[in-house]
Amino acid sequence: MQNQSPTREQKRAQFSQSPKAKSKTTPALIAVALVVLAVAAYLVIRATSDKPETTTVTSVASAQAAGDIRIPLSDLSGKAKFVDYTLADNKQLRFFALKSSDGVYRAALDACDTCYHAKKGYHQEGDDMICNNCGLHFHSAQINEVHGGCNPVGLPRSIEGDYLVIKATDLESRKQYF
Repeated sequence: MQNQSPTREQKRAQFSQSPKAKSKTTPALIAVALVVLAVAAYLVIRATSDKPETTTVTSVASAQAAGDIRIPLSDLSGKAKFVDYTLADNKQLRFFALKSSDGVYRAALDACDTCYHAKKGYHQEGDDMICNNCGLHFHSAQINEVHGGCNPVGLPRSIEGDYLVIKATDLESRKQYF
């Protein structure tokens, strides 16, 4: 009987083939890496394009003498208008205002009682405001109506002529959310 074990030359030939095998897996790894990079780029682009339009109100001095924030009603529609506001102590606060589908002008902090610590706020999809932290949906007609939990913290507001008015003191009293 002849010995069936490979000879030294056969083993060398076998190992000399492994770089060729590795070269076959390299294109596959490169393709996987490119797909991962493409998905990551898409997610970054989508995240930056989904950011809502923001208006900045820098201080009470830039608002009316009484310290009120006045937003023209013509600027409000079914799309939430986000406003960055600087408090008297230079702390940043963010809120949004909109005209909900039932025709009511509404305003709320970009924060809630439950998720405010995450500082992620809300975004809008159709008639819903959606918590960026937990993903819960809140119909815009419920803003200022339903309180507590993950509902946006409502802001007292009034209509004066052609303006939605939010008092600076109401913003100051809610700074703990930011």
